[in-house]
Amino acid sequence: MVDDEDLLVALLNSAPVVDGVVSEALRGRQGAEFVARFGGAGSTDELGNLRRMRAALHDTIRANADVSHQLAELVSAAAMVPDVTPDGIHWTLRVPPDEELAVRAALAWSRVMSELPGRLRPCANTECNLFLVDHSRPGTARWCSMATCGNRMKARSHAKRQRSA
Repeated sequence: MVDDEDLLVALLNSAPVVDGVVSEALRGRQGAEFVARFGGAGSTDELGNLRRMRAALHDTIRANADVSHQLAELVSAAAMVPDVTPDGIHWTLRVPPDEELAVRAALAWSRVMSELPGRLRPCANTECNLFLVDHSRPGTARWCSMATCGNRMKARSHAKRQRSA
């Protein structure tokens, strides 16, 4: 199974800005490929739950709004069920199939927020709609990609300094 942090980042980044317009990767063939990659079935309800979860997480991470009631509604049918074995307790997520990926993304968000506080953030490029989880040692990563946004922002900063000089 793919790591759920990967699911979280992929979900957050499933509405990239392309040519200045926010695009949608959770519809049609792209949506089906997305959910298949993470073990989903690709139903209309599943994609709708993912879009709602993405919107709530975007708002929460960007600190635009308190969406705890929306998140609570999206995970309300979920339960963690213990399986006690001689090796210990193993927890299994029990949730309706169309809600599983959205709930797994919410659980991954919660884990990242508690284990890596401040490391899940939007890209520092204000024209970008992507997010990153900063795993760097100093915790100073600012861009979703150094090759695109980082390079672009550094080039703009350099050009601005050159104009000022």
